[in-house]
Amino acid sequence: MNFSTSEENYIKAIYHLQHSTELVTTNELAAELQTKAASVTDMLKKLKAKKILNYEPYQGFTLSEEGRKVALGIVRKHRLWEYFLVQNLGFGWDEVHEIAEELEHINSPILIEKLDAYLSFPKFDPHGDPIPDINGKMEVTKQINLIDLELNREAEVSAVGSQSTELLELLRHKNIGIGTVLEVIRKFSFDNSIEIRIKNFPPFSISQQLAQTLFVNPVYGSTIVGSIS
Repeated sequence: MNFSTSEENYIKAIYHLQHSTELVTTNELAAELQTKAASVTDMLKKLKAKKILNYEPYQGFTLSEEGRKVALGIVRKHRLWEYFLVQNLGFGWDEVHEIAEELEHINSPILIEKLDAYLSFPKFDPHGDPIPDINGKMEVTKQINLIDLELNREAEVSAVGSQSTELLELLRHKNIGIGTVLEVIRKFSFDNSIEIRIKNFPPFSISQQLAQTLFVNPVYGSTIVGSIS
């Protein structure tokens, strides 16, 4: 079954919203897509007719099993294109989201499978998000929020909680990227900011808000090795 670009945007938005809430509401989806609730209602009727949604009257809706498969296919294309743009075309990780938003709507399964093979089947995109395989399965890593990392424990940045251009630009400015190894050397109770250390850079403080967007994997017996270029 083929879907319009608008329908795919709705399906993907519902998929992401379901990570934080069991049932998605019309108002939540309207806010996510920056559109009117009436427009959302019209689209939901179309998606329900295509058996993409499960709807609970006066409560909310979720993707059906078929809807989840469609969503994972869109997410797969988006993240593979982001990986390609960064690794093969030299884009910065803060430059690729909007381009991938357009490329994800190309409806060519054989193109995506050849792209995946060409890239040697990457497991994660440039922002640390897992890339679904052809069956919709994703690799899961044990990671914690940077704000919860114990003092003087080295950890590798594994993911960022947002892909906003402003956040990614800030992280680039602070020489923090996926794979950066760092450690928290002090926590300040006044504003919950933290002081971190990266090799070859003097220690510096980051806000609680920024720390909460970073996810890390603690590492053992390694040496801090620097930052993104």
